[in-house]
Amino acid sequence: MMKKDDFKISITVEAGAQRVFEAINNVRGWWSQNIEGPTAALHDEFIYHYQDVHRCRIRIETMETDRKVVWRVLENYFKFT
Repeated sequence: MMKKDDFKISITVEAGAQRVFEAINNVRGWWSQNIEGPTAALHDEFIYHYQDVHRCRIRIETMETDRKVVWRVLENYFKFT
């Protein structure tokens, strides 16, 4: 039986909060162009896909400008696991 765990990560960079927040929320710019749907506002849902290897559906749960963003993975498929 699979145990349900949350995943949380913190990364420290030498940049201002606004610049970091904008970069993180530019999903197509740092992750992939293979994204369908909006990615910029609270409650937006988007789908990422890469061939038949990885697919996921994500919703933006929390968005506090220049401070915090929380994504919830609603569906996920990895072919290699």
